[in-house]
Parts: sequence; C-alpha cells; structure tokens
Amino acid sequence: MIRACSKKVSFQLCENINSKISMLQISTMSNPLIAVCQMTSTSDKEENFQAVSNLVAEAKRRNACIAFLPEACDYLADNKADAVAMAEPLDGETVKRYRELAQREDMWLSLGGVHEAVADKNKTQNSHIIINNKGELVATYRKIHLFDMENKDTGIRLMESDYVVKGDEIVAPVSSPAGKIGLSICYDMRFPELSFCLRNMGAQILTFPSAFTYQTGAAHWEVLLRARAIETQCYVIAAAQVGTHNKKRVSWGHAMVVDPWGTVIAQCMDKQGVAVAEIDLEIVNKVRRIMPNEQHRRTDLYPTMLPKCS
Repeated sequence: MIRACSKKVSFQLCENINSKISMLQISTMSNPLIAVCQMTSTSDKEENFQAVSNLVAEAKRRNACIAFLPEACDYLADNKADAVAMAEPLDGETVKRYRELAQREDMWLSLGGVHEAVADKNKTQNSHIIINNKGELVATYRKIHLFDMENKDTGIRLMESDYVVKGDEIVAPVSSPAGKIGLSICYDMRFPELSFCLRNMGAQILTFPSAFTYQTGAAHWEVLLRARAIETQCYVIAAAQVGTHNKKRVSWGHAMVVDPWGTVIAQCMDKQGVAVAEIDLEIVNKVRRIMPNEQHRRTDLYPTMLPKCS
C-alpha cells in the first residue's frame, strides 16, 4: 500500500511507503500519525517561521499528532558572526512564536535545532526542543557532537565548534502521543553509542533532525539512518534541510522515517514538503522479540552503556 502526500503550494509530492513486514503481522488501523518535514532555511527569520507554520498546518491537515522540523529551522545564517548575533534565549520571541503555533494547531512540535543564546557572546548552542500541544516546552537537548571538518586538500573548512558550545548531557526520552522520543541532532547519528544509550533509557523513536551537507548526504544519509534503526530496533525520524540556503551552503534533503526493521516508510526527496507515517509501537515490541539482540549483548566483554546514561 502506498500513501502519497497531496501537493500544496510549493510542497513536493512526498512518497509514503507503508512497511510490509508480513512476518510481524502488524495492524496499523489505529496508530498515531507523525509528520516529518523538509524546508530550506535562510537568514530571514520571518520567512523561515512562515515556512514552518505552513509545514505544521499541512501536518495538521493530514492528522499528524507531532510535526518534526529540521536542524536550523529558525534560520541558517550566511556567516558565523551572524549565526551568533541572531541567536535568542529559549524564552525569546522566536520560541514564544513556536509555542503559540503548537497551541494554535493543537500539535506537538519537535524543533530540531534552534540557535540558543548563551553566556559566551561569541558562541551559541544548537538546541533541539520539544513543545507539547499546550505550547509548553517539555524537553531541551543541546548537541553533544559538533561537526568539525577541515580538508586541506580541498580547502573546505566547516568548524561548528568555532561558534557553538557543545552540550554535556544525554536527555532522557520524552513521552509523547507517538511514543518515547530520544533527542539528538544531525552529526550525532554518526555515533551509535548515543543511540544505544537512548534505547537503553527507554526510547522507542530516535530523532535526527539535520542540515546534512550535499556530498556527505549523498554518500551516507540513508545508510546511517537505517543502521541506527536496525541496531537499536527503534523508529528513526529524520527531518531535513534541503536545497540552496546561500552561496556557501547546500543541503541534501531526503527527510525520512525508518521503521525498526530498517524499512524506509516515508520520505521527501529534494523539495520542501511533508511526509506522514504511522508509528506502530507493537512493531518495536515484535522486532525486539523476534530479534532479541539485547539478550545476546556481551557486556561481560565490553561495558554496558546504560550506567553512563542514567
């Protein structure tokens, strides 16, 4: 069965492919729907907020209970100085508007990476926030793995640590209408230890809101997301930035939802848009029963990650 997103304004026709795991014999008749969103942020905060509002309204129209927005959904500045100067505290005007939007649409929002102002005036923090349908900020995760890459052969230098303060806490999964959500951001997906920690803390859904570069996205995006889903036996939801943001920055896109069996069940390709997927927690339970990885883990030979995360 294929569920296709309807076309609206400039939104892409996004393809939703329901997972067919006959061996699991899962019914998806009354499961919650979630929306994974894809957008092209710029340095214009107002333009970005309107894009988020449109995506959330579309998610609401399709009966999703949660909309997942990508990293840098508030803005993607043209340079590091502006990225820091434009940052706001989480009680500032931009987050206030997001909270009002969640309350107005009666939806939960996962805002996958807003620029949070910090005491160090030369830096910001990359913060993934969850807002419930009452407009309350219920969780904040600050990115712990910063993307630093300097290739002297090509002259490409991308150093997130130049202007971002790394987080120092793994946040406990958040209970939501779709299940227990583990919070992370983009580059975090390359570190499976974090995903295992979140699973051991009770996560049923892992989130990787991203602004993946075009080159690395083409090579690694899907395989990393599917690997995180398969090895943790969680749903993976990865909202994404897409397209050209400015003269220096292009993002890969391909926002997707992966089920615990590793099947891509919803995806946007290379345009702004929304894809909707059912979250069936019984699939999580059945995959973990038929493939009982945790019972076979040799923690006698290598350390369990649970104590470090609790």
